[in-house]
Amino acid sequence: MTNDDVPPDITRRAFVGAMAVAPFATALAPRRTHATREHAVVIGAGAFGGWSALALRRAGFRVTLVDAWGAGNSRASSGGETRVIRAVYNGKALYTQMAARSLHLWRKAERDFGQRLYHKTGALWMCADDDSYVRKSIEPMRMASMPLEQLAPNEARRRFPHMGFDDVRVAYFEPEAGYLSARVACEVVRQRAVAEGVMYRAAWVQPGEKRGGRLVDIQCSDGSRIGADHFVFACGPWMGTVFPEVVGRRIVPTRQEVFFFGTPAGDTRYEPGTTPVWMHIGKRLVYGVPNHERRGLKVADDTAGDEVDPSRLDRVPSAAGLALAREIVGARFPALKDAPLVESRVCQYEASTDGDYLIDRHPGLTNTWLVGGGSGHGFKMGPAIGEHVAALVSEKELPHREFAYARLEPRPAIAR
Repeated sequence: MTNDDVPPDITRRAFVGAMAVAPFATALAPRRTHATREHAVVIGAGAFGGWSALALRRAGFRVTLVDAWGAGNSRASSGGETRVIRAVYNGKALYTQMAARSLHLWRKAERDFGQRLYHKTGALWMCADDDSYVRKSIEPMRMASMPLEQLAPNEARRRFPHMGFDDVRVAYFEPEAGYLSARVACEVVRQRAVAEGVMYRAAWVQPGEKRGGRLVDIQCSDGSRIGADHFVFACGPWMGTVFPEVVGRRIVPTRQEVFFFGTPAGDTRYEPGTTPVWMHIGKRLVYGVPNHERRGLKVADDTAGDEVDPSRLDRVPSAAGLALAREIVGARFPALKDAPLVESRVCQYEASTDGDYLIDRHPGLTNTWLVGGGSGHGFKMGPAIGEHVAALVSEKELPHREFAYARLEPRPAIAR
């Protein structure tokens, strides 16, 4: 793979090397050469699964990718128009390095695919009081060659005069951050995987026969079975349904509401390039994305909502959610305090118990990998996670401790 000449330039070798010496990263596994005819099945064509399928194919595997409703569908955690990409991560070096590596790969994918997927707007972090989430990231960002600038409120107000800073004590600007075209990216990655030889099927699946500590096959909703040497389950909010005993309440889907507000006619202040991706950390974390493809100014509350069934959820926004969104818009964009709602979405997080990902071997099946728990911040990491999954299946790396299955405890059952 050639290096990207647009900074930050973090190659796979540099990324793996950085993680090998990180405090919470495991050492590399002994390298093993795979026969090119070994078959890997990936379940789920979202950000984690699609990139894993593509990386496995490029590593020499025969690959089958399966998804129940299609890449980036409305029920999936990877559905929707946009996802934020940023590297500030509460001082967690592993996440910052993964974000930097993923940004490099997103840029490369744009060139290879001939499709714009990454929109560089910068990310404005606004802290009402405690800025430790961002401040602790200064050193990991420096180590990853990702710039981060601290701004006094007056300087932030000068740069973004259409935004509100009355309750902001300190701000930070992350210039390499932005957003990704989420739904489009899922389908583009799927199409590229197919073009490179991945077999794609639309089906709901369940684990099939197990023999000698290995999974033999999966059973599809049409009654057929697919056998393989390796299985990667990247089935998003359905992970606990597919593995009720092993995963169960370690990963649960939570209801999340997203609102889009109309901007004044002829007013370009809310467009990408003038308005950045932004986050406000106060009593809760709220965030937004500029007016992407004329859909309206996106606003959302990052707080995990009620647990839901992603297959059966009626995706109608709540009055309380809309009222909160209007309050957020009024505080962050005073001129839009009476702006009309032009669109809304109800999606979900696939929330792990501690908010970190699950990327580890199934505890009872040696040829099966569990890849999920995106917890509302996983989409941007798809390319780096895909590389990592291919290395795990190839036995060239070991799982990171932060993402290990053993650390996760089930959530208490909900009282009915």
